[in-house]
Amino acid sequence: MANCHDLFQKYHDVVKLNFSKKDSLKKGKNALRKKIKEYFSNNLKAESPKFWSQGSYALRTIVNPLDGEYDIDDGVYLQNIGTIKDKWPAPQTVHKWIYDAVKGHTKEDPIDKRTCVRVVYSGQYHVDLPIYGIYNKEHYLAEKGESGWHVSNPQTLHNWFMKQLKVNGEQLRTSVKYLKAWADYQTKTKSVTLPSGLILTVLVAENYTLRDRDDAAFGRTVKNIYQKVSSALVVYNPVEKSEILTERLTDKQKKDFIKLLLGLLNSANEALGQQNKKEACKIWRKEFGDRFPCCDDIKESDDKVLHTRAPAILKDDARSA
Repeated sequence: MANCHDLFQKYHDVVKLNFSKKDSLKKGKNALRKKIKEYFSNNLKAESPKFWSQGSYALRTIVNPLDGEYDIDDGVYLQNIGTIKDKWPAPQTVHKWIYDAVKGHTKEDPIDKRTCVRVVYSGQYHVDLPIYGIYNKEHYLAEKGESGWHVSNPQTLHNWFMKQLKVNGEQLRTSVKYLKAWADYQTKTKSVTLPSGLILTVLVAENYTLRDRDDAAFGRTVKNIYQKVSSALVVYNPVEKSEILTERLTDKQKKDFIKLLLGLLNSANEALGQQNKKEACKIWRKEFGDRFPCCDDIKESDDKVLHTRAPAILKDDARSA
């Protein structure tokens, strides 16, 4: 079997967040925190919020998007709303506090969304600022609309993923990035809307299989995911089973994802069954795009090397899985 582990590793180096981007995101996040603290101190004469990074930035599963605009989340934990939940201000009110605090920080006005306030660094990244209150040691998200203040604690999801990582190793996190980068490419080239990074992360973490090689681990994990969702795409929050993460996806979005996932699985079957490394590379590039290493760069000596220990992970065709 053609061994494309090294090509996957090179692809990872391309799609992962590099040091300069990390530094830029950190500076932008810290600048917003400073603005919010100053607003609470100077304008509201109130105790400043505390902050906790969440999502892919905190999990270190963020990938370089094809459109160049990163998405990071920084939770704002209010300390000035008191301990009696029934007397908390409305979500619209606390959203306005954060909106006013960050307005003017960038050229574009902030966007007051349903679950957060978004600050856009045009052409670079945007920072989502979800707002929380704590009552009786429980975290509540300030969501505009009918949901209002409701229980939501992203820290528990973060801790859950870190436990999965401790058990399975770093290849799990790498596999998440491969699937997210694949979904980004499919979204841009097929003009479809695929599940969020959170949903993809949970799918990988719940269906991951360790292998010596990244190409083999990714292929097996994709197969496990497809077997789970092929009949119905339903993904639960692993730390709050009453929450269905996929409930806001349309039927078309679900069908598109399952169809593209089947295509990815069939490609993985084909690539992992190849004896010619260059041909296997061409198959992977169809799924990942031209950010995946160029097949023409493969040396003739490498092209003839076969992997003597076949992973034997995708023997059955995807459609019969």
